[in-house]
Amino acid sequence: MWESESEARGRERMSSLEIERHDGLKNDAFVRRDQSWYVSSDIPSDLLIKVGGISFHLHKYPLLSRSGRMNRIIYESSRDCHLTLIELDDLPGGPYSFELAAKFCYGIAVDLTASNISGLRCAAEYLEMTEDLEEGNLIFKTEAFLSYVVLSSWRDSIIVLKSCEGLSPWAENLQIVRRCSESIAWKACANPRGIRWAYTGRPSPKWNSDSKESSPSRGQPVPPDWWFEDVSILRIDHFVRVVTAIKVKGLRFELIGAAIMQYASKWLPGLQDGSSHSIDEGWSQGSGLHMIISGTGNKDDLTGSQIREQRMVIESLISIIPPQKDCVSCSFLLRLLRLANMLKVAPALVTELEKRVGMQLEQAALPDLLIPTFNRGETACDVDLVQRLVEHFLVQEQIEPSSPSREEAPHDSVRMSSSGSNAKARVARLIDSYLTEVSRDRNLSLTKFQVLAEALPESARSCDDGLYRAVDSYLKAHPTLTEHERKRLCRVMDCQKLSIDACMHAAQNERLPLRVVVQVLFSEQAKISTALANSNSTFKQPGEPSHFSQLNFPNPTRRQLLEGTPQSFQEGWVTAKKDINTLKFELESMKAKYLELQNDMDTLQKQFEKMTSGSSGSSNSGKPQTGSTWTSGWRKLSKLTKINNADGQDLAGAHGTGPSEQGRKGPRRWRNSIS
Repeated sequence: MWESESEARGRERMSSLEIERHDGLKNDAFVRRDQSWYVSSDIPSDLLIKVGGISFHLHKYPLLSRSGRMNRIIYESSRDCHLTLIELDDLPGGPYSFELAAKFCYGIAVDLTASNISGLRCAAEYLEMTEDLEEGNLIFKTEAFLSYVVLSSWRDSIIVLKSCEGLSPWAENLQIVRRCSESIAWKACANPRGIRWAYTGRPSPKWNSDSKESSPSRGQPVPPDWWFEDVSILRIDHFVRVVTAIKVKGLRFELIGAAIMQYASKWLPGLQDGSSHSIDEGWSQGSGLHMIISGTGNKDDLTGSQIREQRMVIESLISIIPPQKDCVSCSFLLRLLRLANMLKVAPALVTELEKRVGMQLEQAALPDLLIPTFNRGETACDVDLVQRLVEHFLVQEQIEPSSPSREEAPHDSVRMSSSGSNAKARVARLIDSYLTEVSRDRNLSLTKFQVLAEALPESARSCDDGLYRAVDSYLKAHPTLTEHERKRLCRVMDCQKLSIDACMHAAQNERLPLRVVVQVLFSEQAKISTALANSNSTFKQPGEPSHFSQLNFPNPTRRQLLEGTPQSFQEGWVTAKKDINTLKFELESMKAKYLELQNDMDTLQKQFEKMTSGSSGSSNSGKPQTGSTWTSGWRKLSKLTKINNADGQDLAGAHGTGPSEQGRKGPRRWRNSIS
């Protein structure tokens, strides 16, 4: 409640505007019997007015003297002295406001309060009770009360604005809503110093309005959210008017966002966090995660009017959220987005809400990100929605300036870039956890999983353990994947970014393709060797012995490195090594067979050359030599064999084999084809 010093002056001024009473009438001149009102008078009533099912047995002349509308209706309807019936079902304020207006016409004192002033002001306008008929008529008195009493009081402004909900469009046309909204906004933004307060929000002994000292003690600051509770009782359209007026006056955007969140929590029951149910329970139902939409039920539990009302509240709240980042929490935005999808909010507003979530996606929590889809036959969670949120996040990261301005220091650029990388890392961890959860859905396609996993750049993840868990969970839930699909799935992670624990698990994981297991083993071996080499070079100075020699340790060999690895890693390495040795043995056997064939060919070639040389020496008649064609062919084959032997020797020398084994090495094409 807000009470200023001007309120007291306004009430004193209103004492001069008290409605007079005629001496000939009593205070209890109006008597109600069932659904009818009667005037205690010796003169019989000649006018019957029906308003909203209530009958008023009145006299013509008191109403004719102060109501222009009644004067015109009575004159046009009938001029005889018989009873005249008038129905005023469209009178604003209903029977209660007409009762007060009729008492005013009879000169009975009417107590003007914040509860009845708006309806009485609209009824006076409807009945045309202007100053042209009588000075000090009802329009003048109600306007004076609004200006001097209501608008100077926080509590009365809230009450009047609340009472205007059933007076549309009269309250709008008479500027009652606008003036009360401006008054509330001014008081919410004003400096509390020098103002007499009476706080009626959440009960607290420090703000007890019944105590003699209604203002806070000196040095005790007024809570910044003192006005949230009172404003949250307003209807959504009036709340929007108040928040819009507060924005114009420049109140801090984080306070406006907090007021919006409190209003939403009060008027949207489905916005409460209902994600306490396990995700497995949702998948076991087969129809999606409808039980986590809210703790009070789903869309099927709401009536048509409730759906329309909540849809209007959501659309209005989206339109008034301040554009600044962090004015509302990301959890609130995601829960609002979940309700917007369920209630079929306008697509343009849903897109705007998705962009707002993308601005601060790094603040999201996994339970809020598990937004169900409402189309049967699809995945339980809306994976496409999360994909759009990641895209909005990346677009926002590119839009934000990455270089400092002229006024900024150079270190500000480093700080901004580091914060951007930290945000991407948090989003990467969030998406990895999300993929682990949704991968258990059997309707999730491999393409959707892969697209979402590869949505973030590689620099966003310093470790791919989260991706490995998601991949393993997907393989476990989809045992019918082909070998090609398994390899395609494993391409989303980098084996070199796995930790030692993930490598130990992958070495024993039978669901992974063999090629991926070998890559994991080799990458881990390379990391161990690199780490040991770096530690050795770090402690070694030029001209000094190595760090291992200083500690009387020999330089680590490959066997020592293997012995230093965990047992599970050694078992995986032994299996891979056996496969490699088998391939080497087959290669050596093939090379030996090739050499035997080559020796037989050389023997046959020598015998043939002797035969051809003997036949050529005994023949001197100048006849053509029949063996020349065969000799040239064998020579070409011999030359080709020597070239292949040279290639085999070069290959053996490149792989570090001894001189005695170089002659046994086969050509390069054999090695390539077998390996």
